[in-house]
Amino acid sequence: MATMANPPPASSLPWVEKYRPSTLSDLVAHEDIISILTRLTDANKLPHLLLYGPPGTGKTSTIVAMAKKMYGIKGYKGYVLELNASDDRGIDVVRNQIKDFASTKQLFSTSSTKLIILDECDAMTSDAQFALRRVIEKYSASVRFCLICNYVGKIIPALQSRCTRFRFAPLEKEQIRERLMEVAGEEKCEIQDDGVEAILDLASGDMRRVMNLLQSTHMSYTQITQTNVYLTSGAPLPANIDIICQSMFNDNFNTACEVLNKYVKEYGYALHDILTEVTTFICGGSFPDEVLGGLLMDFAEIEASLSKGGDEGLQGRAVVGAVFRAKGRMTPA
Repeated sequence: MATMANPPPASSLPWVEKYRPSTLSDLVAHEDIISILTRLTDANKLPHLLLYGPPGTGKTSTIVAMAKKMYGIKGYKGYVLELNASDDRGIDVVRNQIKDFASTKQLFSTSSTKLIILDECDAMTSDAQFALRRVIEKYSASVRFCLICNYVGKIIPALQSRCTRFRFAPLEKEQIRERLMEVAGEEKCEIQDDGVEAILDLASGDMRRVMNLLQSTHMSYTQITQTNVYLTSGAPLPANIDIICQSMFNDNFNTACEVLNKYVKEYGYALHDILTEVTTFICGGSFPDEVLGGLLMDFAEIEASLSKGGDEGLQGRAVVGAVFRAKGRMTPA
């Protein structure tokens, strides 16, 4: 019989796991959701749950911390089944693994219900979701289900209607900043103020991305500065985005295309990332609302084409063309 490998030492863990919240008090946001769930568990009235929202906003950490509070650290493994539905996504998992756990009674149980956590359940097939609907109905007396996903629209209505839904919004910068500085202090990172702001900007409310960026930059450079953070992430530097935008506003069409193409080919920037940053830059400019609306529609079509595998060279020229058309709408007749 194979023996279980020893867990890696804490020093070798990725920081996103090393500093993952283990108790409710460690969580940095969504106090209203935590308060509601705490009252429901204290009253032993926890319903089936559907937690949804962008990645890295604390969905899994919240329900795992809640479960450890309910069952205790020792009882957690016996009463909680965690599955990542992006790996275990077929109907056989529902019929076998989930159903077996739900139907098994715990001897000398001190808790009346068990908990099944299905992470990334928006990756489950439709057949598996329909099978899960029946399992939820059959074992509601002894099991609570917590479905976790990024895109609630991919969950069939029959499952949504059986769960109490909670949306986890992206974290605010100030909610992230305190944890970021706490981890930087623990790991003795030399971090500058512009480095902090760069991480917060690039993370877009995703705490997991904050931890990964902080660790990657710390491992690559002696100091965590804005430039080093952007170089580590591969995102376009703000100074380079400024050059691209200034060229589109001031140069002729061919020159602007050459400047954009330079940063895609020579610097290795993804056109999708450039488009995102150019959009942010332009939204902070002086385009009238009616012109800006049309420009953003053009950008949305370009982004859709890129996501379907459109040629970056052609789509790059389309970006420049969209800006030139917007400039033309602003030119007096």
